[in-house]
Amino acid sequence: MIVAVLVGLAIATIPFSGGSFSALSRLRLRGTTLILFGFVIQTVLISVDPTVPHIVAVIIHLGSYALAVVFCALNRQLPWIGVIAVGGGLNLVAVAANGGVMPASPWATSVAGLTHRGAAFANSTVVDHPKLAFLGDVLAIPKSLPLANVFSVGDVLLVVGCVLALHTAAGCSWAQPRELRSR
Repeated sequence: MIVAVLVGLAIATIPFSGGSFSALSRLRLRGTTLILFGFVIQTVLISVDPTVPHIVAVIIHLGSYALAVVFCALNRQLPWIGVIAVGGGLNLVAVAANGGVMPASPWATSVAGLTHRGAAFANSTVVDHPKLAFLGDVLAIPKSLPLANVFSVGDVLLVVGCVLALHTAAGCSWAQPRELRSR
């Protein structure tokens, strides 16, 4: 959710950054159905019906990451897709290493004011003996601020990559990779 809000804000800043929405509208992405389906199934799994049996939830959760991997591979020619792929990849590694859930630090969940929902599947939660904990949700937006939540280094890379990709596609000169600026 935080990623979507930040990407939305990034799109809103395009006109103020020297870009144009018409340039953004010419962006051609491959496999958009895959990434949209991945977002939808994660949203349903996490927000609509978190009572799915755990093993089914884990398979669906990891499957949504597989869809994102295919999307990134199909769009590998786009500037900044590598940053997006690395962010998603770091999240995938952390989730896979921890049995299908993103390990969250007790500190971050406390700062964000989050509590676990009991037996329901949580895509991010405090786990006993987390593996690769530094890749987990170790950062937090405090509960005193809007959109309080926990997030990972991978999430930061996803947001940065999406912002740069959107601004590049919209023609904002500041976001152009060096190799595109010299053309």
